[in-house]
Order: sequence, then structure tokens, then C-alpha cells
Amino acid sequence: MLHEKITEDIIRAFYRVYRVLGYGFLEKVYENVMVIELRKACLKIEPQKCVTVHYGSERVGEYFADLLVEDLVIVELKAANAIAEEHESQLINYLKATGMEVGLLLNFGRKPEFKRKIFETKKGSIIVRPNAADSEKQGNFIPVASPSNSHPR
Repeated sequence: MLHEKITEDIIRAFYRVYRVLGYGFLEKVYENVMVIELRKACLKIEPQKCVTVHYGSERVGEYFADLLVEDLVIVELKAANAIAEEHESQLINYLKATGMEVGLLLNFGRKPEFKRKIFETKKGSIIVRPNAADSEKQGNFIPVASPSNSHPR
């Protein structure tokens, strides 16, 4: 799996933080502690990394990724009851905007949850490949969008 070692280190840190803090803090608290844990693991971390979004050649906005790890993995943190479809869409759009291929959605909810999203650009379209735990459609590719038409569902 793409960037498997890095994502495994991030997920291990996520569970360590959850075991200590549990449920109920604001996202910023979890973000600060994740930075500490990931630095202990000797990973390069950029919290609140500013990312510019373009539409064609036009700059149309910017957003701040919660964590950018090793310049390879976007980590989006949540403190919600459960991961919702809009959280996944947000991560997918962040990956599309940056051209990065791997993202993790970590939820410090009543139960700890994570989703790993892997993007591959193939023949002009963007493909989402969920990890086995993320989907009943294990091993299937789910087309999300092509550069010339629809936006993610």
C-alpha cells in the first residue's frame, strides 16, 4: 500500500493519543498532541499547512490541512460522534486540490475511527481506493471525478 509505513505510524499515534485523552476534547487539543506524538516518531510534521486551491490557472481560495506528514500524507482530524460522508468528501477534495495521493481521516469520537483514502491519477481521471476496513466493496475502485466533469459525491 502507498506510504504504508507512514500511515501505520500515524494510526499508531492516533490510538496512543485516544487511549490517553479519550473522547470529548476540541480538535485543536488532539491536533497539538498528535504533533507531539508524530515528532516523537521522528516524522516531519506541518500543522495547519496552508494549501492554495486553483481552478484551472486561477487561484480560487485556500484551506489549512490539519497535518501534513512527511510532505506525503494529509491528515484531517475530527472530534465528532462518528465519521460522516461530508468529512470523507472534505478529505477527498483536499487530496484533489494538492495532487497528493494519500490522506487519513482520524476521528476522536465516542469510538476511535479512521479512514484511509488513496488516490491514483489514471488516464485523466481521479480514482478513490478505500482500504479494506473502509468499504464493503473491498478491492473495488470507485470513480470520483474526471477533470472535465462532475464533482465528488
